[in-house]
Amino acid sequence: MGAVLAALLPIVVLIALGHQLRARRWVDDGFWPGAERVTYYILLPALLVGGLARARLTGLPVGAMAAVLALGVTAVAVGIALTSRWLLNPAMRLDGPGLTSLFQCSLRPNTYVGLAIASGLWGGEGVALTAVCLATVIPLANVLCVMAMLRWAASPQDGGFRWKAVILPILRNPLILSCLVGIGLNLGGIGLAPPLDAVLRILAGASLPLGLLAVGAGLSLHAAKTAGPAVLLSILLKMALLPLVVWGLGVTADLGGIPLAICILYTGLPAAPASYVLARQMGGDAPLVATMLSVQTLAAALILPAWIWLVGLN
Repeated sequence: MGAVLAALLPIVVLIALGHQLRARRWVDDGFWPGAERVTYYILLPALLVGGLARARLTGLPVGAMAAVLALGVTAVAVGIALTSRWLLNPAMRLDGPGLTSLFQCSLRPNTYVGLAIASGLWGGEGVALTAVCLATVIPLANVLCVMAMLRWAASPQDGGFRWKAVILPILRNPLILSCLVGIGLNLGGIGLAPPLDAVLRILAGASLPLGLLAVGAGLSLHAAKTAGPAVLLSILLKMALLPLVVWGLGVTADLGGIPLAICILYTGLPAAPASYVLARQMGGDAPLVATMLSVQTLAAALILPAWIWLVGLN
């Protein structure tokens, strides 16, 4: 358990520091959007390209991991859709846009936190296996969430919707593209030239600290005080039910060890900040998403260590 705590404690400290930096105005508010863009478009891709290019991919159960993750995410999405009439009742305080917030925050994981945990516990192998998770879950979750927006959200202000507007951002996603580049360099036997390798290592070293500080900057402690039943349900679905489903599917598929543990932890992460952007763009309930993001991130400090203990990493 000492190794687990050693990996988790820096993550909690950096998130808390990011929150304090913003709350006390030690850093100008204009800093955070730029920091998030740099992390998303430059630093995290450097981590993924370098990590995958150096990793030993032969023998990794990539297909089994992708199948388990895809089935698990789809199962929870279908479950929400089938129970939508029950969820849209006064007791849950949800309308159509609010239901899309629950849908998004039950499926989309915060990759910053996942990469930090995997890197702290398993080093380069953890980064490579987490890359398999994000390359599977991010495109699938994006498509499912857009479908939910079309079904339950308010109409977009532009008056129309084109599938191209959904597919192209997935194809241009820097995290997915960096995974493809890293895998191509690895399987093609090209590798990384020493100068490029050195540059990527330096950039990668800044990715997780800056990303975690940005996560903390987006936290709202006040949101925890106003959390309603839908927010609590989002925690249950995202951080308990989804990883439990993935665990069951993984055992059925004879997936075990570190690959299964990473699948479970990845699906049990708090929701991704990108959920807020999609809610604003497509008529969802963006304030409810912001509340769910904050409360889930706070809950992760208790839930993720419990999952690590349950999957036998103590």
